[in-house]
Amino acid sequence: MSPTTLSAGPEHGHVTFLGAGPGDPGLLTLRAVEALANADVLVAEHEVLDVVRQHARQGVSEVHTDADPSQEPTPGTGTPQLTVVDGTSTTVAVPAVRDAAHLVMEAARGGRRVVRAVSGDPGLDTYAAEEMLACAAAGVPFEVVPGIASAVGVPAYAGVPLRDAQGADVRFVDARTASDRCWTEVGASDGTVVVSTTLDSVAAAAGELVSAGRKPDTPMTVTVAGTTTRQRTWTATLGTIAQTLKQAKVLPSPEGGRPVIAVVGERSAAAQRDQLAWFESKPLFGWKVLVPRTKEQAVSLSDQLRSYGAVPHEVPTIAVEPPRTPQQMERAVKGLVTGRYEWIAFTSVNAVKAVREKFEEYGLDARAFAGIKVAAVGEQTAKALIAFGVKPDLVPSGEQSAAGLLEDWPPYDPVFDPIDRVFLPRADIATETLVAGLIELGWEVDDVTAYRTVRASPPPAETREAIKGGGFDAVLFTSSSTVRNLVGIAGKPHNVTVIACIGPATAKTAEEHGLRVDVMAPEPSVLKLAEALADFGAKRRAAALEAGDPVTRPSERRPGARRRRSTT
Repeated sequence: MSPTTLSAGPEHGHVTFLGAGPGDPGLLTLRAVEALANADVLVAEHEVLDVVRQHARQGVSEVHTDADPSQEPTPGTGTPQLTVVDGTSTTVAVPAVRDAAHLVMEAARGGRRVVRAVSGDPGLDTYAAEEMLACAAAGVPFEVVPGIASAVGVPAYAGVPLRDAQGADVRFVDARTASDRCWTEVGASDGTVVVSTTLDSVAAAAGELVSAGRKPDTPMTVTVAGTTTRQRTWTATLGTIAQTLKQAKVLPSPEGGRPVIAVVGERSAAAQRDQLAWFESKPLFGWKVLVPRTKEQAVSLSDQLRSYGAVPHEVPTIAVEPPRTPQQMERAVKGLVTGRYEWIAFTSVNAVKAVREKFEEYGLDARAFAGIKVAAVGEQTAKALIAFGVKPDLVPSGEQSAAGLLEDWPPYDPVFDPIDRVFLPRADIATETLVAGLIELGWEVDDVTAYRTVRASPPPAETREAIKGGGFDAVLFTSSSTVRNLVGIAGKPHNVTVIACIGPATAKTAEEHGLRVDVMAPEPSVLKLAEALADFGAKRRAAALEAGDPVTRPSERRPGARRRRSTT
C-alpha cells in the first residue's frame, strides 16, 4: 500500500483521547460511543480496536499500534504515513508511540476528527499523556473522554470490592515501573493494594510485598483477561500464589506476559469471592455457543446469550434468494396497492425484506400500507416492519409463532370486514399451519412465495473444525432445517457439545442425525430456548460445585483438551 496525502478538510481537526475501559465493550461511556460514531480516523492497539470499532462509522480509517511503545523506530524506515481512502476502512500498523502521535496530529491538521483509544483510562496511560502534550505543543485541539480503569473495573468483575465499611486505604501499584521506595511504602501499610503486573511476574510482585513487610498469609486474588468472557481468577495468599498458578498449569506459559490485576489485603474481600463473583458465576460463562443464524436474524438471541456469559458465534445455514417465478409476487403487490386485501401477514424478517425490496422496485414506500391491517408473527418481525415505517396492528400476545398469531387473529366478519382476503408473503418451504388456520377463520388467503431458502455456503474451515472437533460448548437448533443444513455444510457436532432444540420436531430431526438432545425449550421460542440452555448450564455448574469438582465448560472435556490447554 503506497502512502497518499490526506484529503483536504476543514482547517482545524480535533483529537479525542478516549478510554476504552478494561475489555468489556459494554463499559464504554455514552460520550465514548458518540465520539466513535463521529470519528474519521481511529488510532488504537489491536485489543482496543476490537472493543471500539463496532461503534465507529462505516469507512473510518483504522490505525493500530501493537508494538512496544518504548521501541525506537527501525532505522531506515522513516516516518510512517497514514493512508486514508475516503469511504473505505483502512488499517495501518504503527511501530512506536512517537509515530502514533505524529499520525494523530497529521490527521487532525488535515481537518479530521481523530479518536485515540487506549485501554482503561487515558489519565493513567503514560504514552497518552505524551501524545496530549504533543498536541498541545502543536496547537492541535483535543479533549479527553475518561474510561473505566482496569485497576478498578477488573476487581469489580472478579467480585473483589476494594474497600469495606471501615474504609480501608487503597493503593495502586504498577509493578512494571514501581521503585523500591514504592514497594516499601505499600508493604508498610495495612491497606488494600491493587497491583498491575503480568502473569509471569505475579510471584515476584508478591515477594516484593512480603520483603517490604506484608505477611505471607495475606489474601491475594489474581485476575487475567478481566471483564471479558475469558476472565479467570485465582485466590491464594502472598506466600502461596506461585504454587497456585503452577498447579493451575498457567505457568510457565508462552502467555506469561499477559497483563493481570492482583488485589492484596486483609480487607479486600478475597475470602468472600465465592459469594461475590457475580461475573464468572453466570450460568453460561465462557461457553462458546453456535447459533445457526445470520447476524441480522440472531441479534436478540445473541444478546440474550451474552447476558448469560456466553460467547455466541453466528453461522448462517440458509441463504435467501428471490422466487424462481416473480410474477405471483408482482401481482400480489399490485393487488395490495389497489385494495385487494384486508390484511397482510408477515411471518419472518425475510418476508418483510422481500416485500420492501419489491416496493422499492416499484417506487413505493410504507404509505402503500394505508388502509391495510398488518400482522407480524413476533417481536423481531415487528421491529423490521417499524424500521420500514409500518407499525403492525397485530402481534401475538402469547407464543411468537404461527399458532400464537392464530390465537389472536379475528375471524372474518362480513359486517366489519369489507374485504375477506389476506396476503401472506412467505418462504417456499413454510408450513401450512397459518394458511389452514386463516381459512378455518373464514378468510381467503393468497399464499405467495416471496423468497426461497437454500442451503448456505459452508463456513470457514476453522469453524467447521471447531464444530466437528468439540470446539463449541453448545449449539442452538431453531428448526429441523437448521439441523439438516448445519450437518450438511459443516458436519455433525462433536458428542461433547450440548445440543439444544426449540421443540419436539427439531429434536426428532437432531436424533435422526445421530445427535443427543440435552435441552429442549418449554415452548417454541428462541428466547425460551436460550433460557433453557442457561438453566441447564446453571444446574451443571451447581452439580460440579456440590461434588467438589472444578467448573468446566463442555468443550474442556473433549479428548486432548486439557493437554492442549496446558501448552497455550
